Amino acid sequence: MRAIIYTETGGPEVLRLVERPVPEPGPGEVRVRVVLSAVNPSDWKFRADDSGPTFPEVVPNQDGSGVVDAVGEGVDGLRQGDRVWIWEAAWQRPDGTAQEFVVLPARQAVRLPGEASFEVGAVLGIPALTAHRCLTVADGTAAGGGAGRLAPGALAGRTVLVAGGAGAVGNAAIQLARWAGATVVTTVSGPEKAALATAAGAHHVVNYREGDAAAEIRRVAPGGVDVVVEVAPVVNLTLDLAVLAPAGTVAVYAVDGGPAELLLPLGPVAAGNLRYQGVLVYTVPETAKLAAVEDVSAAVAAGALRVGEEAGLPIIRFPLERAADAHAAVEEGAVGKVVIEVGA
Repeated sequence: MRAIIYTETGGPEVLRLVERPVPEPGPGEVRVRVVLSAVNPSDWKFRADDSGPTFPEVVPNQDGSGVVDAVGEGVDGLRQGDRVWIWEAAWQRPDGTAQEFVVLPARQAVRLPGEASFEVGAVLGIPALTAHRCLTVADGTAAGGGAGRLAPGALAGRTVLVAGGAGAVGNAAIQLARWAGATVVTTVSGPEKAALATAAGAHHVVNYREGDAAAEIRRVAPGGVDVVVEVAPVVNLTLDLAVLAPAGTVAVYAVDGGPAELLLPLGPVAAGNLRYQGVLVYTVPETAKLAAVEDVSAAVAAGALRVGEEAGLPIIRFPLERAADAHAAVEEGAVGKVVIEVGA
């Protein structure tokens, strides 16, 4: 089978197309014939990590979609021919989705509803599971490692601010928050991204480069926002503090556009009973992770998670032999979701 590998870390040029044997699933595992492999920022960051690869040979990319091709002993709930979406294929494992067949634990291959496309399945994984955690971590049980849940009505009466609504996590957060009944406000940097955030379903879109973003957010959410899904906490510190409702939460899933250190003014944070909560999808507590997988699947089945420009998330395609170009596109900030076409 064809596979993309790297044996040393560095730029996209370290990715090579090779032939490998087709792997066999062991007990509790399934083999998936990969149709689409998605590229996330963490995929290129792992590939570029100065500390070197964690395995002698690594196939990149955590997320994807495809068809179950073989089932190992003891697997229930999946059978040959099932269409599935894949999450965290390469987390603490050498085998990601940038190959024609991938073997992984059965729980990490989740059946796609009949109406859902492979494109939808490929873009779930890290973006949707991250968005789910950001939206539910304000729940008291979730904050303690339990499982905050999303479903229709779960966020009714709450206002969510999504920073960077045109990104993959931002897009998923908008769609999931809408499905759960929240009022959704999002910030963007220009008209093109505003159109994408609107297509995703945001009720209010604020261009933070024009006028007073805090005043505009307060105009549409006079009581403040309950949850901020935050991609740039340092850059947006002043804005977030200005628009948070009492007891509001900032869920931080990335540190774009600024230093990695965040200095909080304790006065307003304490006075407002505010919380800053870190979110790294790979280390989310197990109960919360599995709850997110269930809820995301339910949202897909309900038609609440969509892809394509009409849903605010353009799909940018590369063939498998151009995996390096796909990684470079994500590294350079492509607007939309980059996927690699692995098979039919």
